[in-house]
Amino acid sequence: MRPVTFDLDVLRSFVAGVDLGSFGRAADRLGRSTSAVSAQLKKLEEQAGVPLLRKAGRGLALTDAGETMLAYARRLLELNDQASVAVRGAQLQGRVRLGLQEDFGEILLPRVLGRFARAHPQVRIEARVARNADLLARMAAGELDLALAWDHDPARPHGVRLAELPLCWIGPAGPDPAQNARPRDADGALPLVAFEAPCLFRVRATAALDQAGIAWTSAFISPSLAGLWAAVSAGLGLMVRTPLGLPAGLRVMAPGEGGLPPLPGLSLSLYHARGRPGPAVAALADIVRQGVRDSVAALPEVPGLPVRIPAEEAERLEPIS
Repeated sequence: MRPVTFDLDVLRSFVAGVDLGSFGRAADRLGRSTSAVSAQLKKLEEQAGVPLLRKAGRGLALTDAGETMLAYARRLLELNDQASVAVRGAQLQGRVRLGLQEDFGEILLPRVLGRFARAHPQVRIEARVARNADLLARMAAGELDLALAWDHDPARPHGVRLAELPLCWIGPAGPDPAQNARPRDADGALPLVAFEAPCLFRVRATAALDQAGIAWTSAFISPSLAGLWAAVSAGLGLMVRTPLGLPAGLRVMAPGEGGLPPLPGLSLSLYHARGRPGPAVAALADIVRQGVRDSVAALPEVPGLPVRIPAEEAERLEPIS
């Protein structure tokens, strides 16, 4: 009997669907249509010769054979990716200076740095976590090679838009969210938690409140994002941010909740210092781009708050294992 040769692309779709809890999300993450991923799963079950998935309520669950296949699929993909790294990346040397926002310090930075270090152990990464204005200023001064920054400025050269994210009102995740829908101070104004100026999120929040005729007051100012998260969690006020990196104890408020005004979307862009980056910078940029895409794909769905990956990004990226 001839042994079956499993298709690694099919296995990658299978693992992504299980990890994300939805093969529809896996299709988005992998830049494929849902029907294409469904065809891959059918092919995998035909190759395996046994059912790998079973219906569980409105969703799907793994069969015993599916659990076994998942374990082997992870090992095969890991070996494949290690082989790819070994033959292509071991000879890179030098350093890369990366700047990024606090939002990505926990959800992206460890994963990106870990994968890059394994692939290119002779390249040193100097990472700086800072606010948007500081990152862009350092890019202009030649102090960074890459910067992951909010908004997209077409006047700045060598920038690419990675995602379009919703801006959300963020409140405490108390036992009764309705009680926290729209806090007011003694004068009836909405207490706002924000960075000190200049702050892109503060500007977007106050502009939306002013346009809606809602009085607001600056309730808490902090130089760190962790301080803002803590203030909102403690009930000192509301803040505006994207859903990325949202800690426990906080929640994304539904559109229109408490009469709060809608907010515009916000771009996330990756800026290069040069139009033709060196191989080490280009390699890190690819990992950052995919890390962002994976983080965005894993965001919970909020009705009325769409998340979008530009088509050119969806077509060019491969998933991180």
